[in-house]
Amino acid sequence: MNEMCEMVFCQSCGMPLTKVEDKGTNADGIVNEDYCVYCYKDGAFTQDMTMEQMIELCVPCVSKGEPYADEETARKGMNEFFPTLKRWR
Repeated sequence: MNEMCEMVFCQSCGMPLTKVEDKGTNADGIVNEDYCVYCYKDGAFTQDMTMEQMIELCVPCVSKGEPYADEETARKGMNEFFPTLKRWR
């Protein structure tokens, strides 16, 4: 089976949610299964931004060979992937 299908991603920034400590929290302190700790804390998004701003924030983190080879490839990939995420639908 395709590994990407099994992986769970933050529904805001696309970060893989592989560990409980990677996940954000709801207002009641319970772990939120949809968003990472960087995007969602205490029941609210940590930053008010557009999808385009989020992509630009993420490009440097993902364009050094893992998972994207360079910034142009990262930007293209995220422009295709991000509209499928819950926050940006």
